[in-house]
Amino acid sequence: MKKVLVIYYTQSGQLENIAQNIAKPFLDSEEIDVTFYQIQLEKPFPFPWNKDSFFDAFPESFLQIPTALKPVPEDILNTKFDLVLFNYQVWYLSPSIPINSFLKSGEAKKILNNTPVITISGSRNMWIMAQEKIKTLLKEANAQLVGNVALVDRVGNLISVITIVEWMFSGVKKKYLGIFPLPGVSEKDIQESPKFGEIILTDLKTNNLNDLQPKLVANGAVKISPYLVTVDKTANKIFNKWSNLIYKNQKNRKLLLKVFNVYLFLAIWLISPIVYILHLISYPFKLKTIKRETQYYQGV
Repeated sequence: MKKVLVIYYTQSGQLENIAQNIAKPFLDSEEIDVTFYQIQLEKPFPFPWNKDSFFDAFPESFLQIPTALKPVPEDILNTKFDLVLFNYQVWYLSPSIPINSFLKSGEAKKILNNTPVITISGSRNMWIMAQEKIKTLLKEANAQLVGNVALVDRVGNLISVITIVEWMFSGVKKKYLGIFPLPGVSEKDIQESPKFGEIILTDLKTNNLNDLQPKLVANGAVKISPYLVTVDKTANKIFNKWSNLIYKNQKNRKLLLKVFNVYLFLAIWLISPIVYILHLISYPFKLKTIKRETQYYQGV
């Protein structure tokens, strides 16, 4: 019997829902023993968030500075798994602090060592550079990345900013003002996600995980927006400067976070529409680059 470990961290419950749905075919199989493990912090982050705590998480999130976690159960540490389904969120264009903290731990290195891993992200829309950071951490843990599924909020960039922030600050997943779409990954996409589990299960049974990713991509597991790739890369450079400035100036942290808050507001509502227009103008001249990047980011 093959052993599968499903790892996740969740506040709202969305990622747990995704994790359970993708793992459903495994749970229905008599040939697979499935274990779920939820990453837990010694000092949990608040949910719903308030404005101060939300922005206060920025420097450590982006700089991937770990925090203390509760120990992983011994039975998980002492089991050799045939596959790990690793579910994660993106915070400030990086893996969330709980996810990053786990991957940098000695426990993770023991669990993931020489083990096939499939990453599964649930994010607003920008996950590309966070996935690159996940790749680095998995490599450091000597894990074998064999697949990736990226589930995103499908509504427009600016609309999703409004709906996600409202969800994070209220703790309630609802249609903001009764007119905006529901925030987060759509329920349709979540309910259809067992199809990815079926593909993964078939290849796990035949020990053919090295050829898995093209099959996942062919079934819609990873869709690339060239515009968001550009924004993600550019924002990472800017966030790197802001996060270092704030983290290295703890005495002025609160003031700098307020300034960053203003900057972020302006960047989202004034700068990003300009970037989008420039992207449309330059698109025909970057087709070869876009094709190359799309093939790379859809892979593992």
